[in-house]
Amino acid sequence: MSPSRFECFDLAQAVSQISDELSLAVRQVHSTVDLLGAGNTIPFIARYRKEATQGLDEIQLRRIEDMLERLRDLGQRKTTILKTIQANGQLTDELEKKIIGCHDRQTLEFLYLPFKPKRKTRAMAARERGLQPLADLLLKQTPLGQSRKTVLARFVAAENDVPDAEAALAGACDIVAEVWADAPEVRSKLLSEALEFGQVISRVKRGKKEAGQKFESFFDRRESVRRIPSHRFLGMKRGESEGILKVSLGMDDERVLRRLKSAWVPPSSFEFRRDLLATVEDCYQRLLLPATETGVMQRLKEQSDAEASLVFARNLGELLLAPPAGAQVTLGLDPGFRTGCKIAVVDETGKYLAQDVIYPTAPKNDTAGASKKLKELVARFGVQLIAIGNGTASRETDQFVGQFLKQEKLSITKVIVSESGASIYSASELAAREYPDLDLTVRGAISIAHRLQDPLAELVKLDPKSIGVGQYQHDVNQVLLKKSLAREVESCVNSVGVDVNTASSSLLSFVAGIGPKLADRIVEHRDENGPFERRQQLLKVPKLGRKAFVQAAAFLRIRDGANRLDNSAVHPESYGVVQCMAKSLGVTSDKLVGNATLAQKLKPEEFVTEAFGLPTIKDIVEELAKPGRDPRKQFQVAKFAEGISSISELKEGLVLEGSVTNVTNFGAFVDLGVHQDGLVHISELANTFVSDPSEIVTVGDIVKVKVLEVDVERKRIGLSLKQVGN
Repeated sequence: MSPSRFECFDLAQAVSQISDELSLAVRQVHSTVDLLGAGNTIPFIARYRKEATQGLDEIQLRRIEDMLERLRDLGQRKTTILKTIQANGQLTDELEKKIIGCHDRQTLEFLYLPFKPKRKTRAMAARERGLQPLADLLLKQTPLGQSRKTVLARFVAAENDVPDAEAALAGACDIVAEVWADAPEVRSKLLSEALEFGQVISRVKRGKKEAGQKFESFFDRRESVRRIPSHRFLGMKRGESEGILKVSLGMDDERVLRRLKSAWVPPSSFEFRRDLLATVEDCYQRLLLPATETGVMQRLKEQSDAEASLVFARNLGELLLAPPAGAQVTLGLDPGFRTGCKIAVVDETGKYLAQDVIYPTAPKNDTAGASKKLKELVARFGVQLIAIGNGTASRETDQFVGQFLKQEKLSITKVIVSESGASIYSASELAAREYPDLDLTVRGAISIAHRLQDPLAELVKLDPKSIGVGQYQHDVNQVLLKKSLAREVESCVNSVGVDVNTASSSLLSFVAGIGPKLADRIVEHRDENGPFERRQQLLKVPKLGRKAFVQAAAFLRIRDGANRLDNSAVHPESYGVVQCMAKSLGVTSDKLVGNATLAQKLKPEEFVTEAFGLPTIKDIVEELAKPGRDPRKQFQVAKFAEGISSISELKEGLVLEGSVTNVTNFGAFVDLGVHQDGLVHISELANTFVSDPSEIVTVGDIVKVKVLEVDVERKRIGLSLKQVGN
């Protein structure tokens, strides 16, 4: 038997299937698969291979990549199953055909179930006791013309641990129940029915009501399997994992049993018909219902994980692409009560300059000493921005800084900055390499300053999960979450572009085609040989070959270099096209780059060649008008209300300004500067129906909200956007 017979992945068939499911042209999918197979990155393909994919964006390319991976995995699983069944001598032509033609992982596992090695079951034990022949009689349901007693007497054998007729019948019924339960079509139909009509039921466990108040809304709740939102399912499962809730599947048991009995035990004069009807109930309750519940919960978990990961990735993207305050001397403040507020000053490029500690809040309340130190640092370094971490004592520190600036009549912008993950960064190996001689607390203050100057450049140093991108992020599939977040970081970094002469190795590692090792080599080469003057010099970096250069070059910027195109998103492979464009206008390339008036005179159709199609030419013209443009929004600051620094000071009806910190499927969380984010429920986002909160607000948005309710004890704040009219 040829080994290739069981190779179940066919690339052409996969391309056709992807094309059908994603409603894309076969040519688009085929080109994408070829480009990915050649080692091209998604950001590179999306930006610089539009002709090949006919303009597919990153989201569409990722879907193709994911589906291709899923089909490869399915093919490998089919191969493993076929080889296993064949090795056991149980593979038939019909079964082989069913397995090869299967397009669904769950159905595939149903087909494999009867042949899959299992831990010892009641049916296995019954077979070992010689009861399979009796089970065969029961399954045939042909009237025997003998009394029950006579039939069963043949299978009573003390030496086989079958002491009496009742034991023989019970064991045979166990075999029958397993045969019925292992039927792929039965499992598949029941799972489909549960997914369509079933309910997810959560109940509080006995004695857990007081300890689990945060799960109160799930104490006695039913949700349609088909409609349950991912956040509610994850909330239920969190309650179950903490021992507070019991989550189960609800079915119309009577209806299902009627159908199963009708299918498995038709009316007849069979002597054991009554026993088989009871076996149907045992099969359903003991085997089918638990298996179906497992399948439903697994399906819901996968769907919830996928949906939640997308939400978390979207939130992360908004955080990474938050408007940068820019190249200004910045003073970072890491607030604290007893241990004081740690200060770090960095220059326009983010270089560390100085540190100090002040104690403007309780218990020391040394506002005079703190003001003196701040004044000295501001004067000495020309501080233009003050970044204040949003942790403990942040509002008190913010109020002190506000009074200081007012008293000294200084026009310095102060901003409260999220410090999520700053402590993790401070203690990391990366922070130790960057600032080996500084204390952890100073590193934290530096990170806070950097986050204000350029959130993207600083946040890429962290594990995305430590940034706080959404609820239940620790409950979802961590492999999937990590993959989703890494993709988002890669997408954001490449959409903005990276200054190769100032970027950290952390930032460089996310550039298409680079990775951590090449990023370190780029920094080492830069430190040893000075700044890069041309993109082509990247080829002198050890181990950075032509392939990596093609992927990365256009995402790397060289400011004030020898060629102005090196500070744009125009790929080096297209520099010749720009020269032709400039020649047609009677100017040099340098004169054309950044001149919107000249760029508008270009007619893209005139420069289309076999190598460069119209989409690429249009991108080049657009880039020439505004080279190296930053896609991020303009920097804004939320103005928190004076005199309100804790949840206890909030009152219903207040209208306050805040910053959106998180967007979920059920609403948005807003930081009001009181150490507890408030929730704008999806129903309070707008005066019209909202199906997706991200269509109304995004992370980082500055909004005005109305306080609807305040629960100090449970630390809950209800807010409304629609009653303010943002």
